[in-house]
Amino acid sequence: MNHLDRVRAEFTRQADRFGAAAATTRRDLTQRIVDAVPAESMVLDLACGPGIVSAALAAKVRNVVALDLTWRMLANARQRCAAARLANVAFVEGSADDLAFAAAAFDAVVTRLSIHHFREPARVLDEVGRVLRPGGWIVLADVVSSDDPAKSALHNALEVLRDPSHVRMLPATELAALIGGAGFSIEAQDDWDQPRELEEWLAIVDDPERAMPLRPILHALAAHGEDAGIGLSLDGETIRFVHRWQLIVARRPN
Repeated sequence: MNHLDRVRAEFTRQADRFGAAAATTRRDLTQRIVDAVPAESMVLDLACGPGIVSAALAAKVRNVVALDLTWRMLANARQRCAAARLANVAFVEGSADDLAFAAAAFDAVVTRLSIHHFREPARVLDEVGRVLRPGGWIVLADVVSSDDPAKSALHNALEVLRDPSHVRMLPATELAALIGGAGFSIEAQDDWDQPRELEEWLAIVDDPERAMPLRPILHALAAHGEDAGIGLSLDGETIRFVHRWQLIVARRPN
């Protein structure tokens, strides 16, 4: 199975749970992205998932194109926007590394929780730059890993065990360098920690075969003081950690 097929398969099976999970539906997280996008823009929501950000943006901007690789995610996004009676959202099935849009078609591109699923994130950012108008904006939000290489590698290994479509959560410094290297000028950055619990995190993928090894591995790591760069800890028998988010607002040069 190639990587794109793996992503399609994984998020077809996760679609309903992912779209309902508290970790992805929190309004304050979505609002951070919406606040960074200029009003009256033509916006591409890249890897839109269940359409949470698309729907929130539609109330502010001129038009939204919601693009995702997975038809089931798009179906859920379409249903979400229809329920909100939003008429300014279009839905497109497609890959982020080969965008079927004309050059300079958008004023802004937003993407949330996507970079760590891309095999070639630099190629995706090149495509984003192509479809953005000169002076256009990219608003990117993703979970990042530790700047410590060993902790970053351990964190990502745990993520892959849970979800085999995961590629790599970048350290914040590397993510910023990637965006700058693609020719964007970073205008603003923000970060915050989102508390997670192991069982809530595992419930989204709902796969007992993956959960079975992860529970003792994370328990043992926490019990021995290894935090994997994510604040891994034990609260009684509850395994807790944090996902550190990084929000970057950047601009394509004129």
